[in-house]
Amino acid sequence: MMADNLETLGSNDNKWLGAYKDVHMNVFGTPLRVMDHGEGAHLWDVDGNEYLDFLGGIAVNALGYAHPAWVKAIAEQAAKVAHVSNYFATEPQIELASRLVELAGAPKGSHVYFGNSGAEGNEAAIKLAKLYGRTLPGALPDIGGKPARILAMTHGFHGRTLGALSATWKPAIRKPFEPLVPAIEFVEAGSVESLQRAFNETGLGHYGKGPVAAVIMEMIQGEAGVVPLGADYVKAARELCDRHHALLIIDEVQCGIGRTGKWFSFQREDLSGGITPDAITFAKGVAGGFPMGGLIAFGDKLSSLFTPGSHGSTFAGNPLGAAAGLATLKVIEDENLLANVEERGRQLREGLASLDNPLFGEVRGRGLLDAVQLAHPCAHAVADWALQRGLIVNAVAPNALRFAPPLIITEHDVDQCLEILSGVPADLPDD
Repeated sequence: MMADNLETLGSNDNKWLGAYKDVHMNVFGTPLRVMDHGEGAHLWDVDGNEYLDFLGGIAVNALGYAHPAWVKAIAEQAAKVAHVSNYFATEPQIELASRLVELAGAPKGSHVYFGNSGAEGNEAAIKLAKLYGRTLPGALPDIGGKPARILAMTHGFHGRTLGALSATWKPAIRKPFEPLVPAIEFVEAGSVESLQRAFNETGLGHYGKGPVAAVIMEMIQGEAGVVPLGADYVKAARELCDRHHALLIIDEVQCGIGRTGKWFSFQREDLSGGITPDAITFAKGVAGGFPMGGLIAFGDKLSSLFTPGSHGSTFAGNPLGAAAGLATLKVIEDENLLANVEERGRQLREGLASLDNPLFGEVRGRGLLDAVQLAHPCAHAVADWALQRGLIVNAVAPNALRFAPPLIITEHDVDQCLEILSGVPADLPDD
């Protein structure tokens, strides 16, 4: 990667992008490049151009690319068995579930459901919340009860499958698929009053609504521009859930697996106020790039609501993914990457805040999930400018750039990122 040489589309990129367009549904738009291989925090496209990756597959590639321990674990497991049906179990599947329960600090009797993505983890959480809602007295039809409700946050993102989409705020991606799953409502993120009003709408009779079965939230709303909800708000939500016998579900899909400097973001007191959730969902970084996600239900009472046949997935918890997950967690621990996340995240945020560029404003985030606010809505123009100079960043909002590099990122990598961004023209056109 050489920042002074523009790394534009080459002949091989153009050839493969033409082929991509011929065979792929246009749900992602035109890819920026066709990537060939990676090592550490660096990627190379099919024309040999090198890029420093500060997006990490959108917070997925926790160990970067081709980490030897991860590659070894995948190869060894593939040589043994890559998949068995869910009529059987494997050692890696059992070991990974046990390890995740331990890292989450979940109480005895907690259980894991494995899926293949964050959306699937949140689908499972929504289904579990619906089963829980049927146990609440206010939902019993013989006393005039109404279906229990799930409360989600404005600007929250939980996935694009129909259930997860029903709890995802962004109208542009919701409306074409309405009507969605009923009895999922939105409250204003960060507003205790809005949350309180939603709980107070519960009541029997003509005007009352069903009880609240669950509240689902992210500690940091990534797709909103990396915006923390705030510890005081999360604590208030926990108290309201306790008072009204509702579940508090924390979506750790993007924030979990060390991304914020703790194994899970709810374990950061400055994000959660020290609360304990009733369930968490996870995905992205858990298997270091292998598709995996899931749900941890805290305690036996909640876990037991799922019974044989009530939920499932053909590929979920397969031994290849579980081996990748075990290797990822072990490397994070062995290489002390949680400390690295804290140090490099601080370096990145302080560096961004000190850049002498009128385009850059507020810097926010925790660990290695960070964003910088832009003076005007030119995020895509900035991301394109950076890409041509060998740096991958993400235009997460019209006026915000997101940074979610691999957890193995080095001090030198952060310096390189900041050096490139220091040259961004302040007068780039709006997107």
